Amino acid sequence: MTDTIELRGLRVMAYCGILAEEVERRQPFEIDVDVDCDLRAAGSSDDLDNTIDYGGLVAGIQQLADDVRYGLLERFASEVADVVLGYDKALATRVTIRKLRPPVPQDLASSGVTVRRSRS
Repeated sequence: MTDTIELRGLRVMAYCGILAEEVERRQPFEIDVDVDCDLRAAGSSDDLDNTIDYGGLVAGIQQLADDVRYGLLERFASEVADVVLGYDKALATRVTIRKLRPPVPQDLASSGVTVRRSRS
């Protein structure tokens, strides 16, 4: 059995898309992350060293949004998953990224992808 750390509604501005308007300007995205890990030691010790510091994790995700240009949401989500799995205590992750202003003429609130990754 595993435990889960949940991060919900992280909003970032990033370059992601293949249309000219998406390549030229940052757009708003919302990111949800689930991190599967064993939280028993943290639960009994109350010590940050026994868990994943979500402040550091969020900073790493923000750094991706600031520094990298993506063509596809799939790549963006995969790289966020790589950041998560860079933490030794992370066993698996589920990352959802939603583009909050998709460039379509229809009234679409968001478009997004979810990727699931685990340690090999």
